Amino acid sequence: MLLRLAYLTATHAFAMLRLMPMSDRDKDTEILALRHQITVLERQLGNDRVRFTPSDRAFLAALLHRLPSQVLRRVRLLVRPDTVLRWNRDLIARRHAAASQPKRSGRPRTVRSIRSLVLRLAQENPSWGYCRIHGELLVLRIKVAASTVWEILREAGIDPAPERASSTWADFLCSQADALLACDFLETVTLSGARLYVFAVIEHASRRIRILGATGHPTATWVTQAAKNLVMDLEDADCRVRFLIRDRDGKFPALFDAVLKDAGIEVVLSGVRMPRMNSIMERWVQTCRHELLDRTLSWNQRHLLHALREFEDFYNSHRPHQGIANARPLYPLPVPITDPERISRLDIRRRKRLGGILHEYQHAA
Repeated sequence: MLLRLAYLTATHAFAMLRLMPMSDRDKDTEILALRHQITVLERQLGNDRVRFTPSDRAFLAALLHRLPSQVLRRVRLLVRPDTVLRWNRDLIARRHAAASQPKRSGRPRTVRSIRSLVLRLAQENPSWGYCRIHGELLVLRIKVAASTVWEILREAGIDPAPERASSTWADFLCSQADALLACDFLETVTLSGARLYVFAVIEHASRRIRILGATGHPTATWVTQAAKNLVMDLEDADCRVRFLIRDRDGKFPALFDAVLKDAGIEVVLSGVRMPRMNSIMERWVQTCRHELLDRTLSWNQRHLLHALREFEDFYNSHRPHQGIANARPLYPLPVPITDPERISRLDIRRRKRLGGILHEYQHAA
């Protein structure tokens, strides 16, 4: 204890020696600053870090900003002298900003209807930039600045520049659906172990499927004849097709593409190991497997073709498809029943196809 007392006596003596060169004004300023810091510490007793409120910062900045830097660095503070100086600069900046604030606000916000129209034009026309949308608005007699259109698109998270013009494969298929066909081979095995290859073609617009045949040996002659049959079927149905998507399977000979080219159909090859480029056809292959082939045992090629013809008629005439708003490839959706009496007395009959593998439901006659 005596040693502790001697230490405190010596430290306070040196502290008194340090205060002797200071003027009374500097001492009073330091005393007020230390007192206020003690008040701050008492409010935050128990916290690891001392936090100053804006009012505390303003008080210390106003109190100490007149002291020279050399004196300020000798004053014992809880923060660095540079922090006190920064507080003072921030205080002056806020005062200046408040005094410089304009008495009236800027130009009014764009009308909601115009904002909705700009976003609609950008959504319906992905290739349009803000300048193109601005020009379309002027044609519609809506006068806004091009910068306003740019700001509306940016706030909505839409790139104002026409980088959105890069088309995806899905966008291409949707825009060209009326002129697109897709084909592929479907492999299956009969009950006797014979491997058969089913060749099918689907229309992108209507989702109509055409099963061109099944064979155990898809030779170049057989595939070419299937292409000729396809061309004749399209001509009989007055179906104008410009493109046919297929993969890079070696079963397709060069004469297959030549037959289609003579008919005005261009063959588009999908990428290597990229089934999504022929997604609609791949989806039908999966549907055919799940709804037919995985639930039947084919005795031979003749039995398989019979089942495929039944499934083709069921797929085109009755089965709804989500890709075309639940319509059927050959028939649109019927008019809904609005008569309450008919709805309360429904008489639905079931028709079995292929021994009950496929079910069709319809109203009783």
